[in-house]
Amino acid sequence: MPRRYRPEKRVPLPDAVFNDVRVAKFINCIMRKGKKSTAERIFYDALTLLEGKTEETSIELFHKALNKARPLARVKSRRVGGSTYQVPMEVDDVIGEAIASRWVIAYAKNRSGRSMAERLAYELLDCYNGLGATMKKREETHRMAEANKAFAHYRY
Repeated sequence: MPRRYRPEKRVPLPDAVFNDVRVAKFINCIMRKGKKSTAERIFYDALTLLEGKTEETSIELFHKALNKARPLARVKSRRVGGSTYQVPMEVDDVIGEAIASRWVIAYAKNRSGRSMAERLAYELLDCYNGLGATMKKREETHRMAEANKAFAHYRY
């Protein structure tokens, strides 16, 4: 890691359909082995499945689901004087969004269903409604941060 020069953040180009950078980042998280067209197809099929489920458009549902799944606090291990403490820290917006999208994709893969698009659609719908494994993971993370509040003074 350089001492002085900090490389600038690279923002991916917005996606072709919705012209949205968050969607492009999410598609890149879905992508495996460089197969971007497959990841795009999975994502857009999931949004078409969500189209009639609520009164909102599917892209608004996607944004609200990701915002609800985003953690506000998490714990990081910190070694102080020979013992390791779980130190609670606030989560930055960019990192929180990356964590939320990782969780949504991981729990969508673990769901039972026919296709990845269906599983992703139902996981996003559960996040939007405040249910599902992703929201459970978020609550568990917040609970861990709350339980270790006593070690907050070890923050970097």
